[in-house]
Amino acid sequence: MSEAPIRLTMGAAPARRTVMITGGAGFIGSAVVRAMVADGSCRVIVLDALRYAALPGALDSVAARPNYRFVHGDIGDRALVARVLAEEQVDAIMHLAAESHVDRSLTGPGTFIETNITGTFHLLEAALAHWRRLPAGAQARFRFHHVSTDEVFGDLPFDDSRFAEDSPYRPSSPYSASKAAADHLVRAWHRSYGLPVIITNCSNNYGPWQHEEKLIPLTIANALAGRPLPVYGTGANVRDWLYVDDHARALIAVLERGAVGETYLIGGREEHSNIAVVAAICDLLDEMAPRADGRRHRTQISFVADRPGHDRRYAIDPSRIERALGWRAAMPFRDGLIATIDWQRARMAGGQAQVA
Repeated sequence: MSEAPIRLTMGAAPARRTVMITGGAGFIGSAVVRAMVADGSCRVIVLDALRYAALPGALDSVAARPNYRFVHGDIGDRALVARVLAEEQVDAIMHLAAESHVDRSLTGPGTFIETNITGTFHLLEAALAHWRRLPAGAQARFRFHHVSTDEVFGDLPFDDSRFAEDSPYRPSSPYSASKAAADHLVRAWHRSYGLPVIITNCSNNYGPWQHEEKLIPLTIANALAGRPLPVYGTGANVRDWLYVDDHARALIAVLERGAVGETYLIGGREEHSNIAVVAAICDLLDEMAPRADGRRHRTQISFVADRPGHDRRYAIDPSRIERALGWRAAMPFRDGLIATIDWQRARMAGGQAQVA
């Protein structure tokens, strides 16, 4: 199934701006890479360690483009990072490399501390040294864009409150705590050393190429295979859902036009409970891929014991980015689910695994 490139206006940046994207072979990172490479306004360098959640196939469509380079490596390898920054004369870093699955962080938090905190520290040090060596004009253009999550704010009650840029940090899981620590490091490198940084915190992403351990692709795969559809607790937990291509547009807008030192929250204005999401997928599959036995896919739903520290509700107020940068999520949730189901079914029909 072919994917149409996102056409973007890259603002006033020079035609050959060079951006290094860490974690560029991941779900969100690959969406940003595809968009930026297809637009052609800059050179994109992907740095990725290709761990379990990496999606090398997600970059196949841009692999042969002259404005793209892939580097296999870890953000914690400061010598490698320094060499790439110098070789490519990088003038912007978008930092997406992270361990991101809450359940995995509960059973193995050490990897999250190493990647999300220590890895970010090493990347910041390499970026700072590189930035200090740049001439004045290049220093003024340089950006370190740190991509984070709304989970650093903890959770919200079941009301109409929403996270804003000044919401206090109250992380609940080892994953969200590690991302909160990384956010603080980035701000400290700006305040203490002057590194020109921008931070974004996003809501739950979904769409093509997402790893199958996440709720939406897991539900689609299990439903199509006739397996149970596990839902934590009663399924009442609410998330604000954001289509990945909408997020990619937002990240590029922030990198190009965001104000140094600022934080921007990126949300889809699409709040849905987990059980409502699973039910919506079931109902769509009843239309798009009916079960052979005629039963509804909702009969596969299975409620399981809740996970420890499960946050009740996330909701983002994206007013700042909408007002300041003119970005707004464009994909309605139902349409995004249909596009995701279509993509996943095509992959399965072609005999391809959900993740490469």
